[in-house]
Amino acid sequence: MEVTNIKQQVKRADRYAIYIDGKYVLSLGETELLNSGLAIGSQLSKEEVSKLKDRAVIDKALDATMRFVAIRPRSEWEVLAYIKRKKYDEEVAEEILNRLSGSGFIDDESFARSWVSNRRLLKPVSKRRLIQELRQKRVDNSVIDKILAEDEVTDIATLQQLINKKRSLYKDNLKFMQYLARQGYSYQDVKQALEQKLDD
Repeated sequence: MEVTNIKQQVKRADRYAIYIDGKYVLSLGETELLNSGLAIGSQLSKEEVSKLKDRAVIDKALDATMRFVAIRPRSEWEVLAYIKRKKYDEEVAEEILNRLSGSGFIDDESFARSWVSNRRLLKPVSKRRLIQELRQKRVDNSVIDKILAEDEVTDIATLQQLINKKRSLYKDNLKFMQYLARQGYSYQDVKQALEQKLDD
C-alpha cells in the first residue's frame, strides 16, 4: 500500500488529508504528520495503515479537545464530559487526558485559582458560592480548600460591596437579607454587615 498524495485541507490549513492507493483514507494534524514520517511514496503494510487510522482518531479528538480548552480554562471533569459527548472510547479519552495533563492544559488547581480570580473580577461573590460552583465542576474538595485558603478576600468585604451595589433596590430589609443569604452569605455575616452599614 502506497501513500499517493498528502493534501493540505482547505477549511483547516493545519490538517492534511492522506491518500493511500489513490483514495482518501485519513487526516492528520501538522505535528502528527511530521511525527509519522509519512511522505508521498511511503510504502505501508495493512497493519501500519490500521495503526495510522488509530493515531488519526486520537489526533482528531485531541485537536477538538484543545479547541474546547482554548475557549477558557476547564476542569478535568469538564474535559472528560466533553470527550464523552463526542463519543470517543475510553482508550482515546485516557490518551487525551494524559496528553493534556502532561502539557499542563488540564490542572484542577490552576483551573480553580483562575475561576476564583475571574469571579472576583466580575462581581462580589461569597466563598460558599465559590465552593458550590467549583464542586459543580467536580473539583476535589482538597483543591478547593487550598485555593480558598490562598484567597485573601473576606466574605464581609464582598458583602459590603454587594450591599452598596444592591441596597437601593430593596426597601424591605427582610427581603434584602433573604437576597443576600441566597448569594451564599451566612445570616450572621449579613446581619453584621448591615449593622456596620447602619453605623457608618
